[in-house]
Amino acid sequence: MGRKGKKEPEALEDDFLEGLEEEKPRSPLREALGMVVYIGIVLGVTFLIITYVGQRTHVSGDSMKNTLNDGDHLIVDKITYRMREPVRYDIIVFPYRYKDNTFYIKRIIGLPGETVQIAGGEIYIDGEVLIESYGREVIRDPGIAESPIELGEDEYFVLGDNRNESSDSRDPSVGVIHRDEIVGRAWLRIWPLNKFGILKHQ
Repeated sequence: MGRKGKKEPEALEDDFLEGLEEEKPRSPLREALGMVVYIGIVLGVTFLIITYVGQRTHVSGDSMKNTLNDGDHLIVDKITYRMREPVRYDIIVFPYRYKDNTFYIKRIIGLPGETVQIAGGEIYIDGEVLIESYGREVIRDPGIAESPIELGEDEYFVLGDNRNESSDSRDPSVGVIHRDEIVGRAWLRIWPLNKFGILKHQ
């Protein structure tokens, strides 16, 4: 009786060791299929983010200086305008009509239904001088805004913050921007790292 009692733990130990035996390696085909599925999921999620949520872009030129500088890398928020309309001073991204794969980054100044004019270096909205601090210089060239521009129900008037070095709504090749042309709102600066952060719009 006593000897049989001593052998029982040995039997339990054998069973335990058997349970620790290594599993058989997965076949190369199964590993490859798993990798394909993983890559497919990553690409699918990336596509959804780029299409519906945000996309990466970079600034080329000095038209938005000193707010944005040449070489800055940004994340464009493409979801906010699905929930609300653009507002004054938002920094938006839109395609340039006359060159494929070229996008402009400018600040909204005039809103739908307003009348915009530039005279004496000042911006007028519905006959009143616009008090703002983004453009820190007197505007030398009013462009087509020398005469009053009445914005339609889906039109926006945009300017670069570097007013005298910017091609924007004053330029006939750019003109007013329609609501359905707006890709999104410049949201986050990710490069250079020392300027990383959410962009100020208001």
